[in-house]
Order: sequence, then structure tokens, then C-alpha cells
Amino acid sequence: MRLLLPAAVAAAFAVGLPAAAMDPPASPPADRALKDFVTGVEKDGSITFRLYAPAAKSVAVVLGSRDPLSMTRGDDGVWTAKSEPLKPNLYEYYFNIDGFRSIDTGTNAPKPQRQVNSSLILVPGSILDTRNVPHGDVRLVTLHSKALNSERQMYVYTPPGYSDNSRPLPVLYLYHGFGDTAASWTIQGRAPQILDNLLAEKKIQPMLVVIPDTEADVPEAIAENFPGADRRKNFYPLNADAVDRELIGDLIPYMKKHFRVKPGADSRAIAGLSQGGYQALVSGLSHLGTFGWVATFSGVSTTTVPNKAVDATLNEPDKVNKALRGFMVTVGSKDQVTGKDIAGLKATLDERKIAYTYQEFPDLQHEMDVWRPSLVAFLEKVFKR
Repeated sequence: MRLLLPAAVAAAFAVGLPAAAMDPPASPPADRALKDFVTGVEKDGSITFRLYAPAAKSVAVVLGSRDPLSMTRGDDGVWTAKSEPLKPNLYEYYFNIDGFRSIDTGTNAPKPQRQVNSSLILVPGSILDTRNVPHGDVRLVTLHSKALNSERQMYVYTPPGYSDNSRPLPVLYLYHGFGDTAASWTIQGRAPQILDNLLAEKKIQPMLVVIPDTEADVPEAIAENFPGADRRKNFYPLNADAVDRELIGDLIPYMKKHFRVKPGADSRAIAGLSQGGYQALVSGLSHLGTFGWVATFSGVSTTTVPNKAVDATLNEPDKVNKALRGFMVTVGSKDQVTGKDIAGLKATLDERKIAYTYQEFPDLQHEMDVWRPSLVAFLEKVFKR
């Protein structure tokens, strides 16, 4: 007698797995409101985390850099945990389900990353909110990069009321960090909301903001091809060179051709976080006649990733001070990722008497709670006479 099994079950036995492992996951019961099964913000600003995982043995939630918060399983298969009341902000979190790191599949807000492993949740009441103010537009632009011989995408923020007949505006080029995407500054960084709200409060100048991809994705510089331990030695220099060539050869000319752009270095700024902070140093200091404003937020620096052009520029402090109208450096006081980089950069700037503004965020690490306020501070200074 020959026993015929369904293909999925047969495959499970073939690899030594129990047939039950191939069963589809349970879904929340249809006779209850979905809100009973998904994460939500309470009136007091606390977050109730919920995860429907009736077969899980142990679940915890990790909110930002806090210690894991154990979750309790109810008779209905819903794991829950409640945070303390939180200040208004955009928070990132993930679940630890039996040792597996998971996003919150019950929400529509994953953190933009090349390897998605966290979710986002907004506690309202800050400059990150979408308020009832005039709104700018965010355009997703696709262009051919001659420098990289590939099709590339970038976001361009235009302020409220911008049109082809608008007066020419200054431009900020804003780079994201390693492993993130061009969407990171728009979705997690909340740059459009920050810009809209600061413009409504008349705290900043109207400007165009270009958010490119900080990773070139060219054959010689694909991050996934380098072990993490070798990233600073091998990947960062190759990538920074490629992205710099794209910026100077493709992105700036594209903006001049397609948008109402104000000419001159005084009307052009570059900033970035982490790896993007390194990009801001490489491009900003290698092209002093191109950029009048530079900012690095928790950025990698030549302390750990040498760059001959940057080092040569830093050896001419009078030239730097004459060319730059603003140079900002920020970092979290407990940053273990790029704290050494920023300390080394700061020591160099102090030693050579290069003018800059510095802000250290107490008790914060390598995180958005440093970078969003850094962006606000830079926006409030840039392009002002």
C-alpha cells in the first residue's frame, strides 16, 4: 500500500520537521474588534503593545534602547505589555518572539531599512506631528546617474506654495545612515513635518531639501559584500567616493535644471547622520567652493575612516573658516558607534581653530532622538545671513 501525502507535509518530513510546523499561523478571531489585537497609544501617552501569537512560548518587546519588556499571554492568545507614559515622539520597537526578532506585523509602520527589523509608533504632541499648517510636497525623483551608470531615486521636498514660477531657493542635501534608505529621513526622521512646522512658525528660511540614497549600490561598493568588521576599512571609502561623484556630477546639475535653485555656495548645504555624516564631511569639505554649510550628526569621521581630501582641507583652517558660513557637529553623550569619530573630529577642529558649533545630547546613544533635534537646530541656522 502506498501512502500519498500533501506536498507541504511530505516536504516537512523530508527535512525532519514535524508536519504541524507547516500549518498556517492562527488569525485573530473574526468576531472581535481588531484593536484588541494590535499595538496602540493610550490617552496618557503610554503604549500598549499587543501581539497575537497563541503558539509562542515567550515574547518581549524592545522599545528604543530600553531594556526588554516582558509580555504576558492572555487566554485569547494575545501577548500584552504596557509602557510608562512617554513624551511626544516617534519611537522604534521590535518583538522578541521565542528568540526571533520581529517587526510588529499588526501595524503599517515599519522602520525604513535595507533589512527591515523594527517598527515605528508616534506619540503625538511634538514638532513631528502632521499639523494643520501649510504643507510642502515630497517628490520621488528617478534619474539616470551617469557617475554610477544606474537609475537612482531621491526625495525632493518643496515648501508650501512652490511652483515653477517661484523665486530661486537654497538647497539642503540630506543624507541618511548606514543600512537605511532614502525614505528614512522622510518617514522616520519626519523631515517633511519638521520643515512644514518650522516654516509655519517662521523659524526657518524656505528651502528645497534633497534626500538622496547614501549608498551607491555599485559593484565595487555594495555593503552586503563586506563583513561588518571590515566596513570602515573597505566599504565606507569606496562608497563615499562613488556617492560624492554622483552628488557633484548628477544631483546638483539635476536640481539646477529641474528646480528653481538659488546659485552659489552660500545657498547650498549638506548634512547627514552616521554614515551620512561621513558623506557630508567628504563632499562638504572636498568641495568648499560648492557648499557653504556643513553638518554631521553622530557622523563617522576621518578618525576611523581616513580621507586624503578631507584631511588636506582640515590642514588649511583659514580656508575652511573663510569658505564655510556654518559647520555643525552633534552627538549623543553615550554614542558607542561613532562617539570616537566625533571626539576625534572635535579635537582636530579645536586644535586647528576651525570654527564650528557643537551640541552633545546627554544620556543619548546612536539614535534618532539625537538626529531629529540636530536637524531642527541646523535648519534654524542654515541659509541665514
